Amino acid sequence: MSAIIRKFVPKPFRPALRGVWQKLYHEYKTRKLFGSNARFIPPLGLMHDGPVGYKEFKENGEEFFSHYIELCGLRPDEDMLDVGCGIGRKTLALTGYLNDRGSYVGMDIVKSGVDWCTEKYASKYANFKFQLIDVYNELYNPTGKYKATEYRFPFADEQFDFVVLNSVFTHMLPKEVENYLGEIARVLKSGGRCLISFFVLNGESLRLIEAGKSTVDLRYEFGPALALSREKPEAAIGYDENYLVGIFEKCGLEIKRPISYGSWCGRDNFYSYQDQIVAFRTTSSGSGPHAESV
Repeated sequence: MSAIIRKFVPKPFRPALRGVWQKLYHEYKTRKLFGSNARFIPPLGLMHDGPVGYKEFKENGEEFFSHYIELCGLRPDEDMLDVGCGIGRKTLALTGYLNDRGSYVGMDIVKSGVDWCTEKYASKYANFKFQLIDVYNELYNPTGKYKATEYRFPFADEQFDFVVLNSVFTHMLPKEVENYLGEIARVLKSGGRCLISFFVLNGESLRLIEAGKSTVDLRYEFGPALALSREKPEAAIGYDENYLVGIFEKCGLEIKRPISYGSWCGRDNFYSYQDQIVAFRTTSSGSGPHAESV
């Protein structure tokens, strides 16, 4: 369509016509794929939190909803925290699942995503809320006020039954991960569980990386981690499995075995793309030094 516009439409009129075409295409594709839920689907330009595309948006959301049920046993009456909720691609399926006794809180550092989700979801569902946090991240919030190594989640102790982080710790450095994991344990109810995705480094994944089969070439050492880039490790970072087991235990979180390993490193048998770790809160736990919450 862009080629046709360039060929037949005078240059001064192209931006307006292109905007009309994009809006019509968005409405057509979202109604075709999502039906009455089309209003919850963002324009392609806002899809900062994963694969860009309407089909990919739908498939990604459906996949993670199945993880919540099959891996974690999420019930309709539970309270859920989604750290790194993005633009809501994993939120939509939950609107038809959580009942009036359940709740969903999405938390993110990207304002455009929080604003979109607040407008679309919170205005319609009273038990769905979204929280913007001003935490620094070189890639996603370079002007952030608070350090992830010190940030205290703006929620009470033992507030949630279930906490999920998808593709969050794959963009955070070790001390940041340790603090966030302590906060996850703090806000989880006793017996509550979390689902967190990682690039887990173990004998198998390291061999596949060395053989050139991995989709993420983690090469640069950062303590217990390997990163894709020396200059910008937050672009993609993986963690040693033994290190992860140790920090989970330190926070009073027991990892459910076996870990559901992903395809990212070139495995033939896998569960998802990233490695999925489910853990249960087994003991009362504190958290490290904190910055003031937003």
